[in-house]
Amino acid sequence: MADFIQMIERRIAKALRGIRLAFRAEITRINTTGGVQTTQLAGLEAENLEEVEMFQHYGLTSVPPEGAMAIVLPLGGDTTHGIIITTEHSAYRLQGLASGEVALYSDEGTSVVLRRGKILEANCETFNMNCKNFNVNATEKATFTTPNLYATGQLTSDGQITGNGGMAIKGGEGGKAASIEGNVEHTGGTFSSPDIEVGGVKQGTHKHNTPSGLSDGPVNG
Repeated sequence: MADFIQMIERRIAKALRGIRLAFRAEITRINTTGGVQTTQLAGLEAENLEEVEMFQHYGLTSVPPEGAMAIVLPLGGDTTHGIIITTEHSAYRLQGLASGEVALYSDEGTSVVLRRGKILEANCETFNMNCKNFNVNATEKATFTTPNLYATGQLTSDGQITGNGGMAIKGGEGGKAASIEGNVEHTGGTFSSPDIEVGGVKQGTHKHNTPSGLSDGPVNG
């Protein structure tokens, strides 16, 4: 009976040795065309694997750089039917995250990090947003720390516009530099212009009728 059990165990062990378990390999080439990306892999035992499918989560996709490590799962234990279930590249992985933080990153250092304290942090050289409508709801304030804030179209504010450091406005071609409705209150300083028109009367060249004829133009006091 013991010999029979040993024989069964040997046959089971032999069968199991023919079933390959998950293993690690290095990505040497990747093909991004098609519905599923395929890769060429270098195994740990100098084996080369061709057209290995790389499965990723729906809604997320990435192209791992050459040299990235991959975990290959042979379906049915057959190496020729292996698929990549995860990848990693230790040279580019974003480090120093706190427990619970999440990040998207690239080999160039671009990253989006979900920080502790409900903070979303984006790090990049250029940030492009392409959409029809862009809405920001900041219940306390929105701060832009930049030497230049530029808008190519019309700028409209429903609230008061305040500022420090002065203001420079230039009218468009053949247009007005500024159009104001309502009262204007000016405190301190002076209005400086070679020709100001108030009520249809040009103040810089305005003259009065006098018994002796037209007066001279305005004189600075």
